[in-house]
Amino acid sequence: MKRYSLYLFDFDLTLVDTRDVIVKCFHKTMASMGFPRNNDRTLARLIGLPMKEAVGIALNTQDEELIDRFCQIYTGIADKYMTAGTHFYTESLPALSKLKAQGAKIGIVSSKTASRIEERLKLSQCQDLIDHVIGCHEVAAHKPDPEGLLKALAYFGVPKEDTLYTGDHLVDAQAAQAAGVDFAAVLTGNTSGYAFQEFPHRVIVPHVGYIPHILRK
Repeated sequence: MKRYSLYLFDFDLTLVDTRDVIVKCFHKTMASMGFPRNNDRTLARLIGLPMKEAVGIALNTQDEELIDRFCQIYTGIADKYMTAGTHFYTESLPALSKLKAQGAKIGIVSSKTASRIEERLKLSQCQDLIDHVIGCHEVAAHKPDPEGLLKALAYFGVPKEDTLYTGDHLVDAQAAQAAGVDFAAVLTGNTSGYAFQEFPHRVIVPHVGYIPHILRK
């Protein structure tokens, strides 16, 4: 059997733990705007969704002006806390290193800004493990739309059948299905293995440490 030649990953709650810092930034933004404190678990479940969608759910609003104002304030708060509060899972960097040793290309396709991701990569001195990052500003349509994955395929020039996308959220599974690439689900996020069963997947595993051992059929 042949290994995949391209491994694409989501970022938040897939490669890194951002649960506490994202919830913290939401709380601080909501407090600054006079909104009552929301439940930690409710906010954590929004991680992985496009930012505007997550804010709309958190505030229970479709008011675009209000959502935009929240996002602007949130960005300023995140500039202060996000990178320092983002930590790679113990298994992530060893897994990426193994994939590199196998000769694979590695990319990130995330709803987070590419600049924020690259800032964390630089701080962790692991930029050499990631060949390309596609964030929310590089696409017009966010997950579950497959645009980000399709852009990654075009960038690397790798066939769909040689590509595996790994994520922790149902929008990741949906995007992989729409793009026509294989999907691996990790349970480091807020989505249960049972929920992932409804979507095409190669494996459902506890964390990304298992990914270097997945072979293409």
